Amino acid sequence: MNQAARNQRLAVVSSDTQRPVALNIGEVLSELHDEFPQVTASKIRFLEEKGLLTPQRTSAGYRKYLPDDVGRLRFILGLQRDQYLPLKVIKDYLDAVDSGERPDQLPGGHTLAPRSISEQMTQDLAARTRPVTKAELQGLCGASPDLVDDLLAFGMITPENDRFDEHAQRIAAASAALAGHGIEPRHLRAFRAAADREVGLVERVVAPQMSRGDVASRARAAETAREISDACMALHGALVNGAIAKLDH
Repeated sequence: MNQAARNQRLAVVSSDTQRPVALNIGEVLSELHDEFPQVTASKIRFLEEKGLLTPQRTSAGYRKYLPDDVGRLRFILGLQRDQYLPLKVIKDYLDAVDSGERPDQLPGGHTLAPRSISEQMTQDLAARTRPVTKAELQGLCGASPDLVDDLLAFGMITPENDRFDEHAQRIAAASAALAGHGIEPRHLRAFRAAADREVGLVERVVAPQMSRGDVASRARAAETAREISDACMALHGALVNGAIAKLDH
């Protein structure tokens, strides 16, 4: 379904009630399919279970999704996919908005109200994080060809279909900044090894959830993995910053 048809569908109102037509969960999946083809009913129910979404219910208990609910879903799924934000961060923002607050920024630094999220916003988010070629990577990150070649050789970045994703772009940018201080890619292999150990730790923790195989369990495992990763990053930062602070004494 193209965007014009989608907008027309969501704009339709009942002639006798003058209220927006509600969608069932299957129709919501159809609305979202072009933008989020991997989303399932289990994923949407999981978001509801986590308190990010509260659709109305019929007298028989079936969920009814209004246009605002669909927009809210696009907002949540777009930030998860394109900004890799944990659900807790997104939920905290939505809770603030729902309580009448007006946070200065959305998660990730955006300034668009969550219920007005659109396909264009999703495209804009994706454009900022689209995979890039090797030449583009060098230009975006200020990295020399030799630096990028070294990062590839030491396994710090890995292309997929000759393109480099957002993570590779961040690695290259950080490596270029460190190179300005005389820290070469060969010195960064310890970071790669430490990251691999951290990932191994996270995988062991979420393995029981992943082994269940259903979509809801995998979604919970992914969110748990993000929470553990955030805690690991906070711990790493505190340890390094604490040690550096002693240089002032």
